[in-house]
Amino acid sequence: MKKIKSWLLRIYHIKALKYIVVTLIGIIVIGFVDENSVWHHMVNKQRISELQDEIDRYTEQNKNDQAQIKVLDSDPKAIKKIARERYFMKADNEDIFVLSDDPKNGKSILNDETAE
Repeated sequence: MKKIKSWLLRIYHIKALKYIVVTLIGIIVIGFVDENSVWHHMVNKQRISELQDEIDRYTEQNKNDQAQIKVLDSDPKAIKKIARERYFMKADNEDIFVLSDDPKNGKSILNDETAE
């Protein structure tokens, strides 16, 4: 115990120690704790990058949608095509068969009521 006490007293009498401690505390505060720390700047830059990618994706999607709106405004056949493909609409004199590759939740085709 006396060795530890003498060691702490020697450290306490070092004049540059208080400057070193204050500098280390300042670096910790500026680097990690403060609201404007280096760590927060890095996190914010990463978030800005993610948001910029999202902006680019939405801009490209907007361009595609605008092009599709122009086609729909100018071509009535395009409206029919979308109505048939997306909403399964049909003319009065035709039948539509929807084929799917999706498995039926473990049901066999024999137990399916629609396969008669």
